Amino acid sequence: MRHIPGAWHRAATGAGLVSADGSLHPTIFAEMSALAARTGAINLGQGFPDEDGPAEVLEAARAAISGGLNQYPPGRGIPDLLSAVSEHQSRFYGLELDPAAEVLVTAGATEALAATLLALIDGPDDEVVVFEPYYDSYAAVVALAGARLVTVPLRWPDFQPDLDDLRRAVSDRTRMILVNDPHNPTGAVFTAEVRDEVVRLAERHDALIITDEVYEHLVFGEPHVPIATLPGAYERTVTISSGGKTFSTTGWKIGWVTGPADLISAVLAVKQFLTYVNGSAFQPAIATGLRLGDEFFRGIARDLRDKRDVLGAGLRAAGLEVSVPAGSYFTVADARALGTTDAAEFCRELPDRAGVVAIPLTAFATPEHRGDYATLVRFAACKRVEVLEEAASRLADLR
Repeated sequence: MRHIPGAWHRAATGAGLVSADGSLHPTIFAEMSALAARTGAINLGQGFPDEDGPAEVLEAARAAISGGLNQYPPGRGIPDLLSAVSEHQSRFYGLELDPAAEVLVTAGATEALAATLLALIDGPDDEVVVFEPYYDSYAAVVALAGARLVTVPLRWPDFQPDLDDLRRAVSDRTRMILVNDPHNPTGAVFTAEVRDEVVRLAERHDALIITDEVYEHLVFGEPHVPIATLPGAYERTVTISSGGKTFSTTGWKIGWVTGPADLISAVLAVKQFLTYVNGSAFQPAIATGLRLGDEFFRGIARDLRDKRDVLGAGLRAAGLEVSVPAGSYFTVADARALGTTDAAEFCRELPDRAGVVAIPLTAFATPEHRGDYATLVRFAACKRVEVLEEAASRLADLR
């Protein structure tokens, strides 16, 4: 294979996409989705819903297209969406934001993360602390920015970090602590003690806090608590979320970044040279969604909790041990009882064995720690109940 120099190699290596022989392979999501398409298996791997979002939101997008909102929107985002995000943060969390200075619209949370990390990492001596396993883009962008990834393990079955592990990971070299809560891929919701310790350590070591809160409305117990609401946290915290998971519009790619004006301006300085702008007609539609009544937000969490329970019951009936998630789309199961020693091979064989696709948790870990997750598999519950019931019926054959 011809050697192509460039920063792409750092990003691909960080994401675990470079094989031992130097060749590039697709992400596990692309591989498993292609396997689902080829075999006709039920795709419980990639986290996207199979139902449309609320009618009011979809109609608002159609109306925006018909009304001519088809050209570049303002660089920070359409003012109505900036205001809606500000209203949302006040309504749910008591955070009062200036929509013109403390909110930035992005091409989904993934671009928000990339722009934030690229903007605020200062050089190769910087370290970014993440909880492992982690959303794969974290490692890719940290590597692209030339910084060092430092991981804090989340362990089966509750996936809460050990506070001593967290303390050892954070040092004066830490530029930022990246917190994904509710957590992908494990479904964990971090305890108040974890959140408090993140803030304490960030203050002690003068680090920034970056939060990925895309599942903020998909929690099954107490309401979500953003780290930015904790005493002393706001001035050093950049909060990221999006409309894709909340409104079942993952393909629209409308996200946002909120935080102190100087940090948001720094992120904008990079973001404007990535996508520049996006989703003109979808931005007012997401604004409509953010202003829906409380029952909508309660209802989506209630519905997903019920789907979680259907999926969990099916996994247990198949002989897998299940970690009950407190939030997000995802349930992690241990396939060890079925004789599995390699989650990736188990997932590659699962479509033929049971007609279901899942994702190995090893895809979300650094190479040196993949052994800690060797038999763990992630399943997505964000599908219609009848689809989950059919998947459960198929999985029962594994036993």
